[in-house]
Amino acid sequence: MSTVDQERRSQLEALITKLRPAVQADGGDLYLASVDTETGRVVVGLSGACSSCAISTTTVKLGVERVLKAKLPWVTDVEGDLDTSLDFEESARLGTGAYVPISIRKS
Repeated sequence: MSTVDQERRSQLEALITKLRPAVQADGGDLYLASVDTETGRVVVGLSGACSSCAISTTTVKLGVERVLKAKLPWVTDVEGDLDTSLDFEESARLGTGAYVPISIRKS
């Protein structure tokens, strides 16, 4: 890995570390899944409550992607990857935000 690649990856990881507390506050987590420092394509992973959240795509596109592109001009595209190791209801119970999936709401 070249020095430029290492520097870009380091900058990206530092920025994701700064974004994580906002996602963790709602019972989820954010991590770097992969990065191509030449093309600028970044894949971030969402886990915990984010795996069952209907707005996880919005979190990635309007939150994470917006910040990464603004701070790191070499970033061209950000995609999200959901960790599906938890079942839907277990994932939803981790959430602390306002979203409650309709399938588990109690009458």
